[in-house]
Amino acid sequence: MVCIRCKIVVKDELTKLGLHYTVVDLGEAEIIESISEAQHDQIKAALLKSGLELMDDKKSVLIQRIKSVIIELVHYSEEPLSVNFSQFLSEKLNHNYTYLANLFSEVQGITIEKFIIAHKIERVKELLVYNELTLTEIAYKLHYSSVAHLSAQFKKVTGLTPTYFKNLKDKRRSMLEDV
Repeated sequence: MVCIRCKIVVKDELTKLGLHYTVVDLGEAEIIESISEAQHDQIKAALLKSGLELMDDKKSVLIQRIKSVIIELVHYSEEPLSVNFSQFLSEKLNHNYTYLANLFSEVQGITIEKFIIAHKIERVKELLVYNELTLTEIAYKLHYSSVAHLSAQFKKVTGLTPTYFKNLKDKRRSMLEDV
């Protein structure tokens, strides 16, 4: 699950199936009861109808948790990190960062750093479209060291300057699931 709406869909589907949960968060759900094979299949089918996938193997779950932490941090958190990201991710997921980074790269075909950058650029696009913040404020909000750094990274990823993108009539943004 990579968006808030996904959490709502999962909660609804679990409720429809009469299952009780303690947590439904981005990328994970904790169900109170033990579930039967039949219930497992029902959950899987219900989620598939909504375009979501039930993940069973530990590596897939860990990859999804990495993505969820990054998405939560980039798109929904206002607080700057007090430690570097690798340490934050390692502590949050209780795994060595080298293991997480190697697993992520192996499965996703890109590095964690490139995944973070892709999401930061999507967030910059979103904030540019809203037109409520200056580029300086966006750089500060997304913890860039400077406007120049944000602009250089934006141009490298999109091929456009932030100002040029802001002036486009047809804003090209991606769904979070596709980033």
